[in-house]
Amino acid sequence: MTRDSRVLRQAFSVAVATGAYGISFGALSVAAGLSVLQTQALSLLLFSGGSQFALVGVLAAGPAGAPAAVAASSLLGVRNGLYGLQVSKMLDVRGWRRVAAAQLTIDESTAVAVGQRDEAAARTGFWATGLGVFVCWNLMTLLGSLLGDALGDPRRYGLDAAAAAAFCALLWPRLRSVDACAIAALAALVAVLVAPHAPSGIPVLVAATTALLAGVWRRAHHDPPPPHHWEHEGEGAAA
Repeated sequence: MTRDSRVLRQAFSVAVATGAYGISFGALSVAAGLSVLQTQALSLLLFSGGSQFALVGVLAAGPAGAPAAVAASSLLGVRNGLYGLQVSKMLDVRGWRRVAAAQLTIDESTAVAVGQRDEAAARTGFWATGLGVFVCWNLMTLLGSLLGDALGDPRRYGLDAAAAAAFCALLWPRLRSVDACAIAALAALVAVLVAPHAPSGIPVLVAATTALLAGVWRRAHHDPPPPHHWEHEGEGAAA
C-alpha cells in the first residue's frame, strides 16, 4: 500500500465514523425547535460537533438559555483556534485556501494530519479528512433533521441521550494517556456535582474550564512535546 493510499484510507475511515452521528445532531436540533434550514446552516457554517451539540442542547431549555448556549458553543470552539496555530505552518496556504483550511480545522483533520510521518502526508491527511467529514456530517445532519420531523419528539425513543453519547465519541479517541484520562474524569466529576445546582449549559462551561485549567497545569509541569518527525528529517537532510 502506498503512502497516499494509506493516508486516504485513514481519512475515509475517520470521515465515515464521524459523519455517522451527524444524524443525532439533526434530530436533536429540530426537536429543540430549529428548522431544517437552520439546522443545516449550523452544520455548514459552524461545523464543529461539540459546539453544535452544546448550542442546541442549551437552546432546548428555552429562550432564557440563549446566552449560555452562545457561551458554551464559543468556549468549546476555542480549541479549533488552537489547532489552527498548529496546522497553519504545516499547510502554508494563502487566500481562499486559508479560509477553507480554517473551516476544516477540527479534531479529526488535525489528528490525522499530525499523526503522519512527513509534511506531504500530513497535508494530504488534513484535506482528505476535513473534506470527508464536512460532506458526511452535513449529509447526515440533513437526514437526521428530516427524520426528526417524521419521528416527533426524540425523547420518546431515548434519542435525548444522543448528545451525551456524541460528546463521549468526540472525547474517547483522545484519551491516550493517564493524564488525559485523569483530566477527563475530573471534568466529568465537576459537571455531575454542578448539574443539580446550576441552569442548563453552566455545567458544560464549568467542566470545560476545569479541563482547560487542568491541561494548563499539566503542561506547566511537563517538558514541551518533541518536534514532528518531519522536522527531524529536515534537519538531518540539511546537515
